[in-house]
Amino acid sequence: MTGTDRQRAGKRPPRIEDIAVHSRLNDGTAVCLRTITPDDAPLIREGIARLSAESRYLRFFSPAATLPDAVIDRLVDVDGHNHIAWGAICSSCPDRPAIGAVHAVRHRADGPVGEFSVAVLDEFHGQGLARMMTAALLVHCRAEGLVELDVHMLSENAAARRLVKALGATWAGETAGVADYRFDVAAGLDALRADADAPGVQDVLKALERANG
Repeated sequence: MTGTDRQRAGKRPPRIEDIAVHSRLNDGTAVCLRTITPDDAPLIREGIARLSAESRYLRFFSPAATLPDAVIDRLVDVDGHNHIAWGAICSSCPDRPAIGAVHAVRHRADGPVGEFSVAVLDEFHGQGLARMMTAALLVHCRAEGLVELDVHMLSENAAARRLVKALGATWAGETAGVADYRFDVAAGLDALRADADAPGVQDVLKALERANG
């Protein structure tokens, strides 16, 4: 075996959590998707403050511009297994702000089912970002053995309902204005792979599924 052969044989593919995906939204805005870490607390706090009161209400069930520290701590308490989270940075914007985040948190440690949530800054709605981040999240979930995701949303959240239905989610009930859905991670990935009209989603899948084998 030559030195080059030994080098190739010993080369390991990058871990999913170490990959940053560079792509563009539907309107051409350059973005970078990467995993969230505890160091991102200031970015998360700033992003939440930039959401409209309506968007904060739909995501957190509260319109408050400033959320308790305990909530921020939970959002960045990410270990890549029991809590998987991806965020998006606007590469085209001054100061490169955080413009979206998506989370999957297991109901119990090492369990097969978790809870899904997503948020996108208002000015970036309708540009495909939620699907791009979801694609990254689901590839990561599959790699970590997270099989199904529950979604709890306000019944009036039409955008979230469209997203999860596009992922194959089924309605599980409704209580006090909160609708519950569940979807299969593998089926959601299949639906995203089939979306040929979403080049950003395909960029994410190509970058991360290559690393995941």
